[in-house]
Amino acid sequence: MALPELSRARREDLAGLPADVAPRLLGGHLTTVVGGETVTVRLTEVEAYHGLGTGHIADPGSHARMGPTARNATMWGEPGHLYVYLSHGIHSCVNVVCGPVGVAGGILLRGGEVIEGADAAARRRPAARSARDLARGPGRLGDAVGLRHPVHDGIDAIAGDPWHGAIARLRLLTEPLAEVAAGPRVGVAGAAGTAAFPWRFWIDGDPTVSAFRWGRGAGPLD
Repeated sequence: MALPELSRARREDLAGLPADVAPRLLGGHLTTVVGGETVTVRLTEVEAYHGLGTGHIADPGSHARMGPTARNATMWGEPGHLYVYLSHGIHSCVNVVCGPVGVAGGILLRGGEVIEGADAAARRRPAARSARDLARGPGRLGDAVGLRHPVHDGIDAIAGDPWHGAIARLRLLTEPLAEVAAGPRVGVAGAAGTAAFPWRFWIDGDPTVSAFRWGRGAGPLD
């Protein structure tokens, strides 16, 4: 069986709104070189987030919903950079910035399969119980690829230039996947986590896709 063909991502590939671009990332590869160790993750699950004034519906779940801040500045910049933020004061989560400069947008990398550098990923993720758990979930994926907040926030995954001791490169499938699954975002509270925002996209049946859970006030029984 022939392996899927990939090519280096271009800024124009990421120029659209996050909810439109996000499915395009599935099956693509994010490669990082941190501390001399290379890790590549095949992306299997992503979530789109729009900033203030982006798209036809306001996104109350976005870090950029209130406009530009020091924390979310990367989201307002050039597409193809990575917005790396800290979740719960512990985990560094990785987002691909998309949309034109000045229009905030990010695609959270929620899950993936480590296809290169499993030993390095396992050292960074000692709690992983199996290979499928190395990058299953956004915090785990961030740990596995070695990108850390705040030092790696803003790294350019298109140019691939060194950034504070790290390199990141994004490659996309030459032919996007014909079928992807879509639904509400995972664990997002309130309206932002309901079916009104079906902006989570994943490869159905892939074992590295994280488990779904409703956010507070978002589930059908809330």
